[in-house]
Amino acid sequence: MTERPLADRIALVTGATRGIGAATALALAEAGAHIVAIGRTQGALEELDDAIRAKGASATLVPMDVTDYDAIDRLGGALFQRYGRLDVFVGNAGILGPLTPLGHVDPKDWDQALCVNVTANYRFVRSLDPLLRLSPAGRAVFISSGAAHKARAYWGPYAVTKAALEVLARTWAAEAVTTALKVNLFNPGPIRTRMREKAFPGEDPMTLETPEAAAAAILPLCLPDCDVTGRLYDFPTRRLLDFQLPA
Repeated sequence: MTERPLADRIALVTGATRGIGAATALALAEAGAHIVAIGRTQGALEELDDAIRAKGASATLVPMDVTDYDAIDRLGGALFQRYGRLDVFVGNAGILGPLTPLGHVDPKDWDQALCVNVTANYRFVRSLDPLLRLSPAGRAVFISSGAAHKARAYWGPYAVTKAALEVLARTWAAEAVTTALKVNLFNPGPIRTRMREKAFPGEDPMTLETPEAAAAAILPLCLPDCDVTGRLYDFPTRRLLDFQLPA
């Protein structure tokens, strides 16, 4: 990439240690952004850092579990003190949860799915909204799923939490509609990731799109020239879906 549309911009990615998160962090770095990489595994973050440096970019590594909500609050304060703003937020961290009938879901597993897939993202919104509004072109993208639009048997915790995430993102977009902040959603569809392998163990991963392909489609939603908000980009159909966000 000869042009770097995110040069001098700060981009935060959750779940950045593998899969779509790592690929998106690398795509943003190649576009010129300094990456704030959130993940639970120090070793995987360091591997990402090496890959980012190989692209001539830089990163700040933040080993953190997204359910450490106090840490999310501290992170917002630290970013303000260091940079005075945030330009891009990609809410990618998520868990599949149990694939079982609703009546068989252990309450601890239900609570964990809510904590990671919904509440953590709310806490990031709460912590990062002021910083993104200080950017001349704040951009937020949440990774959703087609499961959010289906009532598929045995997928209750995942589907319910992704549906909630979509309403969370659309609500934030509506609240920021008169500002420079753009908030959108991205449905990757079937991607060659560990989560997909766990959900469909008999599937041939070589028939699936790669995380890098998904990241290339996420990148335009993060750029300063993105002019849409409150929308969902459906990667399998390459369509931008409209939720009729109020003006």
